[in-house]
Amino acid sequence: MFINTGGRLLDLARPRVMGIINVTEDSFYRGSRYTGEGAILEAAGRMLEEGADILDIGGCSTRPGAAEVPEEKEKESVCRAAELILARYPEAVVSVDTYRSAVAEAAVVSAGAALINDISGGEMDAGMFPLVIRLNVPYIMMHMQGTPQTMQQDPRYDDVVTDIILWFGQRIAKLHEAGVRDIIIDPGFGFGKTVAHNFEILRRLSEFRVTGLPLMAGLSRKSMVWRTLNVTPEEALTGTAALNMAALMNGASLLRVHDVREAREVITLFEKIYPAGILFDHIS
Repeated sequence: MFINTGGRLLDLARPRVMGIINVTEDSFYRGSRYTGEGAILEAAGRMLEEGADILDIGGCSTRPGAAEVPEEKEKESVCRAAELILARYPEAVVSVDTYRSAVAEAAVVSAGAALINDISGGEMDAGMFPLVIRLNVPYIMMHMQGTPQTMQQDPRYDDVVTDIILWFGQRIAKLHEAGVRDIIIDPGFGFGKTVAHNFEILRRLSEFRVTGLPLMAGLSRKSMVWRTLNVTPEEALTGTAALNMAALMNGASLLRVHDVREAREVITLFEKIYPAGILFDHIS
């Protein structure tokens, strides 16, 4: 499946990598925080050289209990970073990681972002779906139960995978009816899920194929890795690589990561195991 990223087609029939660039001091992983212009450009250049297909810029931490960043500050930070990166690397594909439609609009219309990555799937801002429909840009729709402030307060499901698929189905239908076709889904590891929920989703990730849409997995250095291994986020790279391979083997098309080179290595090995990309035949 191809998505149109600012006039360029990106083929998601083979695995791709999204590199994380957080322009906030509050991200859960210290190694992903880039606030100065030099640090932002250095990170972008390194990730592109290591094989990132998309650079995802976030200006508001969504870790559990994170303080909310004022909208204008988020907009300013994200747009500044996107403009800096695209001025230096005009061929880069930039995504904006935000649940606010005003931030997404400014990043796409004014700063050159080509995708919107929304952790709330349109639930935290009623203006997001109308914006996506109007701009008709690729939309990454993530599932989250609750909000970043409440999501880890005893999350419950009847059946975590089935419930999330049904949730996606309603929103996909709405966007398709409005003519939006370039949609990527993300089950939202760690967002309103227990560690047990997260591993069940990963184990059953192939069930999301029923949507017919490409699937993004955001597992990088998350608590399901470091809590299970009794390490810190800084020590969770090996565990992340292991779970990224599991995600690819269950149908993920896009890996959202802090460590691009290592994710590329995982994909290289995956493609040696499955040279024909047979796990992606369901995407058309």
